[in-house]
Amino acid sequence: MLDDRVRAVLGRLEREDADERVRGLAPGDRSRQVTRSTGQFLFAFVAPQTDCEVLEIGGSRGYSTIWLAAGVRYLGGRVLSLEHDPKKIAAWRTNIADAGLEDWADLVEGDAFETLPAIDDVFDLVFLDAEKEDYERLFDLARQKLEPAAVVIADNVLSHEETLGTYSRARQADETLESVTVPLDRGLELSVVLR
Repeated sequence: MLDDRVRAVLGRLEREDADERVRGLAPGDRSRQVTRSTGQFLFAFVAPQTDCEVLEIGGSRGYSTIWLAAGVRYLGGRVLSLEHDPKKIAAWRTNIADAGLEDWADLVEGDAFETLPAIDDVFDLVFLDAEKEDYERLFDLARQKLEPAAVVIADNVLSHEETLGTYSRARQADETLESVTVPLDRGLELSVVLR
């Protein structure tokens, strides 16, 4: 739920992100977090689900993790976030603790191509927000952790259409999925596993 602790951390991270953009920091040095309305969308997507198990590929400093974890806190569940950048890992841990969400969010450190195959869980939702050229391979790895009715939400499919247009078209052509591009913020590709 969005209590005062959660709201305070989200507000601070939004201000930090805006400041980094104004200062023109290189993308690798910024938080590269989702927009607030995408965070609200993720929260609304998971909050009504009972025991919702979420895999987040690309946790950064924890902004989207906080939205997801605050959502699963309502009816149970957890968020497992993957991140490899040591500075972002430290910030993720601090931000999740400051928001009071340690019981609903865990972090796996390291390269997702190494850590993801070793995860022995099944997930209801995958949020994919990593390096754009890696989406296809990461989707293939995550797909092995999903059962019918699970959903994959991929961020940035419109803002990075030159790279991710192929990703969206491949999902929409896959007869084992029902996939749609949602024109919210930078663009989300929602893919429901049918079989």
